Amino acid sequence: MYVSTSWLGMVVIFAFIRTNGGLPNTIRIGGLFETEYGGELGAFKFAVEKLNLRNDILGQILLVYDVLDVPVQDSFQASKKVCRQIKEGVAAIFGPVTSLSSAHVQSICNTYELPHIQFHWDSRDTRDYFSISVYPHYLTLSRAYRDLILYWGWKKFTVLYEDNEGLIRLQEVLKANESEDYKVTVRKLDTSEKNYVNLFKELKEKDEVKLVIDCDVYRVKEILHQALKVNMVSEYNHYLFTTLDLGLVDLEDYKYGGANITSLRIIDPQNPKVMNVMSDWSIEEMRTGSSPLQGQREIKSETALVYDGVHLLARSLHELSRAHEINTTPLSCSKTTTWEHGRSLLNYMKSMDFEGLSGRVQFTNGERSEFVLDVLELTTKDLQKIGIWSPKTGINITKTYYERRKQVKESLANKTLSVVTVLDKPYVMEASTPGGPQYEGFAVDLLDMVAKSLKFNYTMYVAPDGKYGAKDKDTGEWNGMVRELIERKADLAVAGISITYKREEVIDFTKPFLNLGITILFKKPEKSPPKLFSFLSPLSIEVWVYMLAAYLCVSFMLFVIARFSPYEWCNPHPCNPDADVVENQFTILNSLWFTIGSLMQQGCELAPRAISTRLVSGIWWFFTLIMISSYTANLAAFLTVERMVSPIEGADDLAKQTRIKYGTLNSGSTKSFFEKSNLPTYQRMWNFMQSTEPSVFVNSSSEGLERVKTGEYAYLAESTTIEYEIERNCDLMKVGGLLDSKGYGIATPQGSDYKDLISSEILRLQEEQDIHRLHTKWWKEKSGGKCNVDEKKKQDASALGVTNVGGVFVVLVGGIIAGCFVAMCEFLWKARKNAKEDKQSLCSEMAEELRFAVRCIGSSKKPLKRKPSKDILDNGLQFMPLTGVMPGQNSVGGRELYA
Repeated sequence: MYVSTSWLGMVVIFAFIRTNGGLPNTIRIGGLFETEYGGELGAFKFAVEKLNLRNDILGQILLVYDVLDVPVQDSFQASKKVCRQIKEGVAAIFGPVTSLSSAHVQSICNTYELPHIQFHWDSRDTRDYFSISVYPHYLTLSRAYRDLILYWGWKKFTVLYEDNEGLIRLQEVLKANESEDYKVTVRKLDTSEKNYVNLFKELKEKDEVKLVIDCDVYRVKEILHQALKVNMVSEYNHYLFTTLDLGLVDLEDYKYGGANITSLRIIDPQNPKVMNVMSDWSIEEMRTGSSPLQGQREIKSETALVYDGVHLLARSLHELSRAHEINTTPLSCSKTTTWEHGRSLLNYMKSMDFEGLSGRVQFTNGERSEFVLDVLELTTKDLQKIGIWSPKTGINITKTYYERRKQVKESLANKTLSVVTVLDKPYVMEASTPGGPQYEGFAVDLLDMVAKSLKFNYTMYVAPDGKYGAKDKDTGEWNGMVRELIERKADLAVAGISITYKREEVIDFTKPFLNLGITILFKKPEKSPPKLFSFLSPLSIEVWVYMLAAYLCVSFMLFVIARFSPYEWCNPHPCNPDADVVENQFTILNSLWFTIGSLMQQGCELAPRAISTRLVSGIWWFFTLIMISSYTANLAAFLTVERMVSPIEGADDLAKQTRIKYGTLNSGSTKSFFEKSNLPTYQRMWNFMQSTEPSVFVNSSSEGLERVKTGEYAYLAESTTIEYEIERNCDLMKVGGLLDSKGYGIATPQGSDYKDLISSEILRLQEEQDIHRLHTKWWKEKSGGKCNVDEKKKQDASALGVTNVGGVFVVLVGGIIAGCFVAMCEFLWKARKNAKEDKQSLCSEMAEELRFAVRCIGSSKKPLKRKPSKDILDNGLQFMPLTGVMPGQNSVGGRELYA
């Protein structure tokens, strides 16, 4: 207990005598303290003595304390001693601390209108008028705890309390249990046994990792020590202690465990007032061996609140003394006489507003308001302030994301994490090099990169059942790696594990390091024998039909144009200049022969003479050049490509048949995809897989691979796994596209602080293309690339369609139209010339020639009207024109001959 020396009191009285020339006016204040609250008693005396040395407060008034000891929870003795104090005349009563004794003292003070000042937690909703407490109201504190829980987003947590007062303190927190969104478990701490190991084991089995603990501050370390025995003081556990004095506890053993230990405090050690008082008390402790600190490194909340309570009383007396002369009155518990200044003094106290050790001291409706609580969090250095809470503004976390991230990164450095995995090529495989690492693969290399960057170590083990993780329908329990994370046996799960909605409900995932989807692995079909008419395949049926139509159309148009063109009619016997007929070589059969000869690249003895027929012929030759070249090029592709016929082309083909069996891994996201799918095709596939006997589900990817190789089985798996296998097995192939889209990520237990750090590293590795290089290394370079055939070359050559060769048909049509136009011009020109020579009308000449031209049968020759003359065309060919005469033969039978 703090014992005040008498010399300080003598100095104070002597100072008053020297200053005022007489004894000072004294006011007595009473104090009732239990023996174990020596720190509060010391602060009470120290505050009184310090105030007596100040001239700005009370001035000529000297405070004198009257302190008595009371037994714990002894209301009778407390009543007797308070009666003794009021008999001497006191202005106010402080204490006692225990609730039962305090209630009786408060009742007596209310009767005699003496202010009763409390500095400890009180569970009463309403207090007597003459009672005032500098301790925050319990409902206000409970609201602060509730706001913290809401800020963290806790939906499931456990409340551990020491006594019934703890349930009152957590009243607002427990109201969360009324909502269906929250699951709150309430357990009582058995303080008699002092062994909480079994309790924490039970909580661990139920995955209760978030705890709100209401207990005495001196029991905090013992509780944490018991939790540490069952590994419940780790980065996955979060503890919220309701005590305001967690700073008094030595938490050195728990700084590096990673556990989130949080509490609130009302006394800020960095407050200048607190630092000054701490300095005075430290000096007193070094000088006398005793002080209100009682060996603690920080000031206890109740100790500081006693100090503020004395200052509250002194400041109120100071204000009252300015209006009235204050004298204490001796009172008797046997009479009902009251102190005349009690009500006024209490009103001054309730209207007071000043800065104390506990911050701003102000009252609203008789209760402390406008105070600020610091939010504390345990770090590797010590308890640090990360935010504040006030009744008006609520929670305000000042610790930034980057500060928290830096803190997590520092805690992760040099730490050894437990990593669970499953053996699955190429992600994790047993190392082939003896004496080296136990495992190797894509996921192992990725983990090495992340560990090197974040500077942590790890140990890897295979999940006991070798499964990724799925939820059992009957029991609701998870298996595989997911179960290891839920039970906190592993810190990370590194393998080809898919990020799914169901898994995200119980564990957390980092950003995906690979994006993929479900596809089909199937055995390559046998080569199909060549068809008898495979030479027709380079061109589609439509093109063949159009070519036939073009052949007939060009032949017919060539026949018609040749008949209309006068330059295609010539003497069939050049050696007989007296021939009376001219002949046209383009008959129907000759036209057909001419065009087919051009199409077959062989030619014939016919040669067009007129410009019109030559134009049509040239366009036809251009057409045949393009078509034959296209056919030849595509025929070469058809002859060199190995054409194979696959019985399935995708999931729809699988769903429509029953001959080929198909299945998935027995436990994993692929199986869950089909089980939960609402699409008719996938539902039909799931029903087929579920009902097929023997089972089509396999226990490992290697087992699925072997079943595919045997034939008549398709394995549904992630595309990355299938790509890995077809790089090494040339008799396998991927069928169809992706059935869904998902990603692989590194899994962590829920609430893990490491998730964001690892996610950032994965994004960095993706941007720097390190993950791409790893993918190339394990998919292609490591025994891969055996079937490295360009995908474009693997595709069958497709038949040329109309869109591919449609342009040459357009050119052909244009040429025919141009030929018809030129032939018509030639016909008109010669008809006009002949009409002038025959001295007849142009119409009659055109009608005569037109009648002969449209005659289809036996009309390849026509008689001459006169002996033809020799005429040389621009192209140098000799022919028998309609209007010309042969050289040396100008007349026949005394008149000219006309064609």
